[in-house]
Amino acid sequence: MAGPSVTASIGSIDYQVRLEDGTHSWIADEPASIGGGDTGPEPASLLLASLGACTSITLKMYAKRKEWPLEGVHVELSMKSTAEGTNIDRRITLTGALSGDQRERLLQIANACPMHKVLSGAIHIESGLAQ
Repeated sequence: MAGPSVTASIGSIDYQVRLEDGTHSWIADEPASIGGGDTGPEPASLLLASLGACTSITLKMYAKRKEWPLEGVHVELSMKSTAEGTNIDRRITLTGALSGDQRERLLQIANACPMHKVLSGAIHIESGLAQ
């Protein structure tokens, strides 16, 4: 089975990128402070959004399967890059009448969500020019 596929295209509007996955289309842009139109999230926000969405969905699926009383998940993410590397801070708020053991297990599950695994593992990017 092939993995997800996205195309990114930029035209005459500075820094505004149309993104498509075959079903959905959305816009990425840069803030006005660096010359963009601020018509969509910047690329770094899209990366964080991917982790936040994956975390939320994974926790909801797990709790539903276990029939745990998870009412909601709120994930706050930030990213800071330094010379040593990039650090992502992820703070997860769980709502519902969960026990301490359930909350701890959900944190473990959050660390096993697919995007967490991708971002925590070795990433290899192959670049080439299309014909």
